[in-house]
Amino acid sequence: MKQKRIAMISYHTCPLASQEGKETGGMNVYVLELAKELTQKGCQVDIFTRCQGENDERIVQLNPNLRVIHLTAGEEKQIDKKLLLNYIDEFVDSYKKFIEQENLSYNILHCHYYLSGLIGLKINADKKLPIFMSFHTLALMKNLVARSEREEENVERITAEFKLIQDVDKVITSSISDALYTQYLYDCPKEKLVVIPPGIDVEHFHPIDQQVAKDKIHEHVKKIVLFVGRIEPLKGIDALIYAMKIMVSKNPNLPVKLLIAGGDITQKNIPIKTEMAKLNKLRHILHIPNIVEFVGQKTQDELPYYYNAAEVVIMPSHYESFGIAALEAMACGTPVITSNVAGIASIIDKQREKLITTVNNPLLLASQIEHLLIDEQAHQKVSEGIRNKVADLTWTNTANKMIRLYKSLG
Repeated sequence: MKQKRIAMISYHTCPLASQEGKETGGMNVYVLELAKELTQKGCQVDIFTRCQGENDERIVQLNPNLRVIHLTAGEEKQIDKKLLLNYIDEFVDSYKKFIEQENLSYNILHCHYYLSGLIGLKINADKKLPIFMSFHTLALMKNLVARSEREEENVERITAEFKLIQDVDKVITSSISDALYTQYLYDCPKEKLVVIPPGIDVEHFHPIDQQVAKDKIHEHVKKIVLFVGRIEPLKGIDALIYAMKIMVSKNPNLPVKLLIAGGDITQKNIPIKTEMAKLNKLRHILHIPNIVEFVGQKTQDELPYYYNAAEVVIMPSHYESFGIAALEAMACGTPVITSNVAGIASIIDKQREKLITTVNNPLLLASQIEHLLIDEQAHQKVSEGIRNKVADLTWTNTANKMIRLYKSLG
């Protein structure tokens, strides 16, 4: 295969955000891990992202074939995503200057999130390269579950997503459900859609002795329930706190604690701080402040210990295009209970293991958590089988599928 030179655009968030002390999510992991694996397959990858700090290194060489390049677009600080449309032209200019100075050319543009897609279209205006689009989330689906005007995505984003679907060459989704939403809600031609699930680093996320894991995170309560993800309303954390209240009311002597891992509260991020304050207030209103603990954002190096220390990981999202945290937990052999709207739900056996919950149903969720915490035999059975469900979901397989897709368009 002729070596592919890939320009990945991740405009609004840097794949190295965790190392730079910024909030991260599944997309950060996806972009970085996919790029790493593509370079192991012989591709050259440059990831272009917006510089969000004056001290950020401009070019970070991660391996001989992989770089993360921070380009100037607006002030070099965190900027609300909804305002980043204003700096797209500056980013495109910075990109063009950089590739001209470096005398670079690429075979492929792979854009992550709609803002990056708009950049891809502008970059591609004078030189037609195949554009591959990964939205990661869809505005119409986020608006379906938005609880306030602030949470709603604006018309500009929805319009942009419709345009991108018509103008790009391929739309990559992580799950069948997201592919169907893209097809039916956005009138996406079926032939443009490709489902490629994300992968998991099974060498990094693997079973660890539970006591060792608990010692590592300095948590010695007997039963740990864990949430990992962004602190935002669509994640359904409030329903999980309600479920914990119900469960401990039914089982007052059960030594249990909910750990909520996510959200960098040191940053001046108003939505995160607002949601965190609401959830903190809720645990006090429900009289379970000692049962629910916010442990903050955790690095990829720390997360395996949290997953292994937990009896169960909960993903109660109102909308989740896939759910990489669930994959990570499953690779550690930890049972996952997820809502039926998450993309990963299609991987879990809905009938036999009863690990699928419905959105905003604390009674059902409480009974499912209770079942796994109290019935040790059921827990062991699920733990033994859960890793097999993600055995094929490696970044190697994801990269192989992506390369075949890239080759299909030259």
